[in-house]
Amino acid sequence: MPSVDALLRRPALRDAIARHGHALVVETARAELDRARRATLAGTAPPPRATLEAEIEQRTLDALAALAELPLRPVFNLTGTVLHTNLGRAVLPREAIEAISRVAAQPSNLEFDLARGERGERDDHVTDWLIRLTGAEAALAVNNNAAAVLLTLNALAERREVLVSRGELIEIGGAFRMPDIMARAGCKLREVGTTNRTHLRDYADAIGPRTALIMKVHTSNYAIEGFTAAVPEAELATLAHARGLKLVTDLGSGMLVDLKRYGLPPEPTPREMLEAGADLVTFSGDKLLGGPQAGLIVGRAELIAKLKRNPLKRALRCDKLTLAALAAVLRLYADPDRLVERLPGLRQMCRTAADIRAQAARLQPVLAARLDGTATVAVVDCASQIGSGSLPVDRLPSTAVALKPARSRGAGKALGALAAAFRALPIPVIGRLHDGALLFDLRCLEDEVGFVEQLAKLAADP
Repeated sequence: MPSVDALLRRPALRDAIARHGHALVVETARAELDRARRATLAGTAPPPRATLEAEIEQRTLDALAALAELPLRPVFNLTGTVLHTNLGRAVLPREAIEAISRVAAQPSNLEFDLARGERGERDDHVTDWLIRLTGAEAALAVNNNAAAVLLTLNALAERREVLVSRGELIEIGGAFRMPDIMARAGCKLREVGTTNRTHLRDYADAIGPRTALIMKVHTSNYAIEGFTAAVPEAELATLAHARGLKLVTDLGSGMLVDLKRYGLPPEPTPREMLEAGADLVTFSGDKLLGGPQAGLIVGRAELIAKLKRNPLKRALRCDKLTLAALAAVLRLYADPDRLVERLPGLRQMCRTAADIRAQAARLQPVLAARLDGTATVAVVDCASQIGSGSLPVDRLPSTAVALKPARSRGAGKALGALAAAFRALPIPVIGRLHDGALLFDLRCLEDEVGFVEQLAKLAADP
């Protein structure tokens, strides 16, 4: 076996030391030497010394390249789900990215009041905009909507009961369940009504001396249809306030403007919930709103103040990068007429079917030429979804390119290999498998040039 010193004298590894540092190259080279030594002891005949050195050198370089690759990478989201939880949900607008860059590169006034010259409150960077956009008395931000619900319940209902309709005891991705978060918050769930029908009298009959609040949960990732009944927020607010209780509404996803103005299905807004009488409303920052991951709470000033005093608030607070991005996104809502062109997620939801079909027509021959003999490529109609629990039933008409293995024998294995080949590109392409084909829904493909250019690097025989 060559020595480590002999390996490090090779030109390629000397260059690697300049890029990666001496310690990492030595550690990686030793690991590859150990691997080669174990293979020899296991009975594998080693190649000649010069060839062996070259092999270990190349393996070391490959291992170093893998280590240098950042694990969190951009991808092309061609799944047909605009706000895909596994693919990072909302794409941030340019303004938010610039705001992150500014505060990341140097010190900032995160918790410093520049006017008074003394310690400040980090939430102040976003609360004024949240109040303006929702009509709330006060607001605060935490690191996601589950945290917003946890903080709210712990601060307002610890060791007391919370009334929730059975039809709203949701479970979302990652096995997150509303009953579990309520238990962790230290309050007791009191189920009312039935799965499909809950009436005002169900809430009224369940109120007792230990009831702290009524909670209305906007259903996520599903919809109950048919013989159903639910109580509107306005009626619940009237009942809650008459009994000295509070009404909390969890919207899950949250949008600050009426989506109908953009031709999209309506989604309740925090302002509507507050106007209906909700005392607090919780919602996400990284779903329909189009910002970074955050949980937002808006509503009555005295309740927000109580949440701020809760020790959990510090554990769940946002960092400076989140607040910078969130503030930049909230400012965009002051100009709703230009929101579609400036907010990537909303822009992708609003793409016309004709525009997407024209893009598919351009890409079909390009993909067909690249996959000639390996797969057929067809343009097909499909339906996109908004995702992340938003508008779970509604679909957006779209167009996809459908890639099918050219040979029927072993088509399942070939389809998996085809999908893996696209995932192995410098910017991985993520589609979805459907009816024996790999579908690339083009609704979210904005960098068409970049997508086409990297096709040259697709494996020759996926």
